[in-house]
Amino acid sequence: MSMDRIQQLQRFLDEDPTDSFTRYALGLEYASRGDFTQAAAIFEQLIKDDPAYIPSYQQLGYTYQKMNRQEEARKIFRRGVAAARAHNDVHAMSEMQQALDEMEE
Repeated sequence: MSMDRIQQLQRFLDEDPTDSFTRYALGLEYASRGDFTQAAAIFEQLIKDDPAYIPSYQQLGYTYQKMNRQEEARKIFRRGVAAARAHNDVHAMSEMQQALDEMEE
């Protein structure tokens, strides 16, 4: 079932490779299947290509946590908090700050 979803998203991307939402959705789909390496690669590239797409920082941080890459998760959450602040995305900023705070406990 999820492979069909991945193929569908891939087709959308083939039509518009710059669509950040579709790329984000593809990363989420891989993460939901437990393919964290592929998910992380997608989120990392998305942040490089579209640094204003704030949700990608949050999901990359969560993905790094699942991969037991805690220091990288902290770094990306910090970058995400700064990016969210710069774009007045208070909700995302507070969620990533909360994730950071929980990691520091």
